[in-house]
Amino acid sequence: MTVGASTLSPNAREFLGAARYATISTINPDGRPHQAIVWYLLEGDDLIVNSRPERRWPRNLAGDPRISIAIYESERPHHWFGVKGVAELLHEGAEAMADIQAMARRYGSDPEKYVGQDRLSYRIRIERVFEYDS
Repeated sequence: MTVGASTLSPNAREFLGAARYATISTINPDGRPHQAIVWYLLEGDDLIVNSRPERRWPRNLAGDPRISIAIYESERPHHWFGVKGVAELLHEGAEAMADIQAMARRYGSDPEKYVGQDRLSYRIRIERVFEYDS
């Protein structure tokens, strides 16, 4: 199933709205892929991800904003959604701190443990969504 950039199907919205872990893929400067597991938020038709700026994937996005994401369902590991899109820097500083604290609450972690960290948030503009269910 492919969905346009401005609309998520109800099924995709419900799936992406649940607190699941996402595997993101970015492109290293040498062209090789880099993967990381992240938390995310669904905001409208976009995904929000957050990191420390010194990590590899935010540095990759600064050079090439293309991103690919796989999110699977732990109860049914052969059911997953793929997302392809473009990332743009959304927040730095206090606003990015608020984002990671919201994610911590969503994923059942202590939001206070992120206080004082330097954080960045990215908005993923979804260009393509596909569902796989074997």
